[in-house]
Amino acid sequence: MSGPEASSPPDGRQGWQASEPLARGVAVEPALRAARSSGRKLLVPYVTGGLGARWVEVLQAVVDAGADAVEVGLPFSDPVMDGPTIQEASLRALEGGATPPSILDALAAVEVPVPVVAMTYYNLVLRAGHRRFAKMLVDGGVRGAIVPDLPLEELGDWSPAADAGGVETVLLAAPVTPDDRLAELCARSHGFVYGVNLMGVTGERTSLAASAQVLAKRLKSATDKPVVMGFGISTPEQAVAAASHADGVVVASALMRLVLDGASPAQVGDAVGAFRAALDRG
Repeated sequence: MSGPEASSPPDGRQGWQASEPLARGVAVEPALRAARSSGRKLLVPYVTGGLGARWVEVLQAVVDAGADAVEVGLPFSDPVMDGPTIQEASLRALEGGATPPSILDALAAVEVPVPVVAMTYYNLVLRAGHRRFAKMLVDGGVRGAIVPDLPLEELGDWSPAADAGGVETVLLAAPVTPDDRLAELCARSHGFVYGVNLMGVTGERTSLAASAQVLAKRLKSATDKPVVMGFGISTPEQAVAAASHADGVVVASALMRLVLDGASPAQVGDAVGAFRAALDRG
C-alpha cells in the first residue's frame, strides 16, 4: 500500500507547549501504564468527532468525568466495523460537514490532559498520505490511531510513518485470533492492545459476551502492555465484568446513543462518571 506523502513528520516529543505545536498531545502508553500502576482500571470513552455543535464539550465532559484516554472517531462513509449507533453518529457528523481536518483543528484548539486516540478507516489515511496523516494527528494533539481495516500484514507503509511521527498505532485482537498471531499483534501494537469482546460489529448489548474474559486472560498472558476491552459494553456492570481480567474498557455506542438522543455534554459526563465509579469500586 502506498499513498502521497507530505513533508517530514514531527519528532513525537511528549507534552503540550502552546509555542511548540509539534509537541502537542499526551503519549498513550506511558499515561495508561501510569494509571494502571496506580491501581486504577482504565476507562476509554469514545466520542464521534463532529457530531453536533457541542461535540468538543462532550469530549471535555467525559475527560472531566474520569476518562484515562479518549477515542475520537473520524467519521467515514463506510464504517464496516461499526454497528448502527456509531454508523448513525458518523452519518450525522458527515451530514453536518465534519471532515478530518475540521475535527483535528477543533482538537488543536483545546488542551486535553489525557491521551487522544483517533479511530478511523484506512481510506482516509491513504488519501491524505501516511506521513501527512500522522502529522495531522499530532498537530491536533492526537497521539494514537486505531485503523481497524488495516491488517497486521499491511502495516508496512503506515507503521513507519506513524512511529516516526509520534503516533502510537493500536491493534485489535479478536476472540478467534490464534496464539501465534496474538503474540505478534501484541508485539506490534503501541499504546495499548484493543481486545474485541465478540465477533461482529460495535453496538449496545444486553449482556457481555462470554468470549470477553477468555480473550482478556489470553492477552494479559501474552503482553505487559495495557489491555483494554471493547465492543458491546453498555452498562457499568458490564464494564466491571469486562475489566476483571483486563486493564480497562472502551465504552462507545452507549455514550453516542445518548448524544444522538439529545443528551447534553453534562449528561454524557454523568454517564461516564457512573462507569468510572463502578470501575473504581470493582
